[in-house]
Amino acid sequence: MDTTVVEGTHHHPTIDSMPQLLFLLPCVLAMILYIAAVIASNKRYKPWPRYRIICWTLGVFFAASSVTGPLAARAHLDFTSHMLGHLFLGMLAPLLFALSAPITLLMRTLNTRLARTLSKLLRSSPIRVLSNPVTAALLNVGGLWVLYTTDLYRLMHEYVLLYVLVHVHLFLAGYLFTVSMIYFDPAPHRTSFLYRSIVFIAALAGHGVLSKFIYAHPPSGVPDHQAELGGMLMYYGGDIIEAAIVFLLCLQWFKATRPKIKPIYRSIH
Repeated sequence: MDTTVVEGTHHHPTIDSMPQLLFLLPCVLAMILYIAAVIASNKRYKPWPRYRIICWTLGVFFAASSVTGPLAARAHLDFTSHMLGHLFLGMLAPLLFALSAPITLLMRTLNTRLARTLSKLLRSSPIRVLSNPVTAALLNVGGLWVLYTTDLYRLMHEYVLLYVLVHVHLFLAGYLFTVSMIYFDPAPHRTSFLYRSIVFIAALAGHGVLSKFIYAHPPSGVPDHQAELGGMLMYYGGDIIEAAIVFLLCLQWFKATRPKIKPIYRSIH
């Protein structure tokens, strides 16, 4: 088994700096725009919930820390650090962003014409296909299988553009999968709780099997001991975040199906 560090990490120093700059700007911009939208929304409607602002802030923090700073630099040399970044960028940050309801906030800040345009876009056929849980699961879990069972993992550390594209896909696929399972924003193409649960269970199985595969079959250029630690982190760390999604899905299911109790008014004599 090859026990060398990922090839290209020492011969391409720009890999460590350029993507960090490319990723940092959107993170800062996302934070500024969200706060600006909150301020604008609060002028017209009741105050935006603070917990959603906190969720957005934490989401930006975890997304940024996975692609910039010490963790991102270390991820080029250490697969375990890479896997921690994967959990932050592809699972935890998307969950926090979903909880912050950015589409709802955007709808509250847009004028009527733009809000109708956005609503029409959300109802379009392409969004219907992309937001389907099966499609989202294939893009998310399927993309991870491609990344870790082919030479893509090694190649992305050699080419800056490929590195950026992989991480953008990792985040977008993770966010799409999360919002296809739990609804905190407008979702014109809603699917049943049973359908989402079945797809989610299948996705959990695919994610779990991949983590075990990584443990036994390290990606190209990854030392055995790093693959073992990374596989364990992917398995158990992923379980924690997935458990949160399961809880939220079940909570929404319970609220949607519980019988409504009508108040009983008694006459006073």
